[in-house]
Amino acid sequence: MSFGDVPSVPAAEVPAELSDSVILLDVREDEEWAEGHAPGALHIPMVDVPARMAEIDMDAEVYVVCRSGGRSMRVVEYLNQVGFDAVNVVDGMVAWQKCGRPLTADGGGSAKIY
Repeated sequence: MSFGDVPSVPAAEVPAELSDSVILLDVREDEEWAEGHAPGALHIPMVDVPARMAEIDMDAEVYVVCRSGGRSMRVVEYLNQVGFDAVNVVDGMVAWQKCGRPLTADGGGSAKIY
């Protein structure tokens, strides 16, 4: 599935096991991340991605997620232009929560996206 020229997948199709070769990159702001995120995700807010690209393995499959898919789509466009294999997670963390994917929150509280 693609959104225009941006490779995209629904949240339910993101591999369940994240590893060095399969990364879920969460580009939401710090306060959004703290309220709830996918276990094992890499958190780099959208504005910090260019400065922190060394933290993202160039050889990995990179799934990019935000709250609803807009920011992640722009990050995927950017990453793919500079040589990454990145995929947008359609409808973002809202879809992640709706389809029952696991969530965790900073500080051990109850995780939620919406």
